[in-house]
Amino acid sequence: MTLTLPEGDFKAYLFDCDGTIADSMPLHYIAWDRALREYGCTSFTEQLFYAWGGRPVDDVVAELNRRDHLSIPIAEFAHRKESLYYERLHEIQPVPEVLEQIRLQHGKIPLAVVSGSTRESVVKSLEALSLLPLFDTLVCAGDYQRSKPAPDPYLLAASRLGVAPHQCLVFEDADIGIQSATAAGMASIRIAQPHERPAAAISR
Repeated sequence: MTLTLPEGDFKAYLFDCDGTIADSMPLHYIAWDRALREYGCTSFTEQLFYAWGGRPVDDVVAELNRRDHLSIPIAEFAHRKESLYYERLHEIQPVPEVLEQIRLQHGKIPLAVVSGSTRESVVKSLEALSLLPLFDTLVCAGDYQRSKPAPDPYLLAASRLGVAPHQCLVFEDADIGIQSATAAGMASIRIAQPHERPAAAISR
């Protein structure tokens, strides 16, 4: 399926990673669910996972701790969740229509990844897909003060690329990512999530 892009003379493409470049959200949910169960949380449904998509790990865990009266240690949990995700990286696949745009534009305009995930996670995902060398910069958790839906991550990417925000096109699967792009003054295109597609590309 080829994406229908908004009109505009775009000088840079900015991509979210998980769920946009990488069809990795089902793998992330498995990791989240298994890790949370180890800490006694059994109420993190797949529907909630996608509804909270794009939120930083510490925000999600803090919310679950408040909601379910738990005391999950955030840093320890984040490490465990990531290790469970890495165990399944061999299953990761790209989102085909996004991969098409990356390959079409590579070498023509600068490309960036703008993610709420850690740099380690983003690098490992892109390496597993053999896509890491195609991007001019990676903006990841820890690079900015305010996370999506604030505009900071996308504005930082535009600044690094030397491209005005209004000349950037953002590819995003999460609502808060679209909100972040809009707040940054950028056009965006929303990528369908796995449950919105006819068939999921990743086998569980």
